[in-house]
Amino acid sequence: MISTIFYGLGLILLIEGLVYVLAPHFVEKMLVTLKDMSYEKRRLFGACMALLGALILLFVKMF
Repeated sequence: MISTIFYGLGLILLIEGLVYVLAPHFVEKMLVTLKDMSYEKRRLFGACMALLGALILLFVKMF
């Protein structure tokens, strides 16, 4: 169980790092966009991303 959590954390860090390496300009634009969004929209965006992540994990576990 704990190894799965560390595996997932490592995968997240790998993907995040690749985004910063391959598309730093995109990250800057995204941060400006997030800064201009209201807290409610940011929370909704975060909730949607968490739900999408949970659905992907469920899909992977089922197949």
